[in-house]
Amino acid sequence: MQFEAEIEELESAEEFLQYFELEYSPSIVHVNRLHILQRFHDYLSKGAATMPVDETSKRQVFKSLLARAYDDFVDSDAQTEKVFKVFKMTEPQTVFISLGDIQK
Repeated sequence: MQFEAEIEELESAEEFLQYFELEYSPSIVHVNRLHILQRFHDYLSKGAATMPVDETSKRQVFKSLLARAYDDFVDSDAQTEKVFKVFKMTEPQTVFISLGDIQK
């Protein structure tokens, strides 16, 4: 499959957005690139069971999910969207470190 080989070469959020010919604001991507890619991955994972087999349809699904992931951050931010685990923690975490662990 040529499509899958092509997307495997993409590394940055900008490359994905350009590949799928989506308009984007560099300032939004600059601040949220990892969050956008993670959200895109999450959307793909949720829809994996119903992903079309043919390349043209699959390409359209990928494009629409990437657009959706990008749009999530146009009027929002990383703390609100809570993509990564660190943003999902509701209470401070308490960790016990014994004195023996601190000494050399």
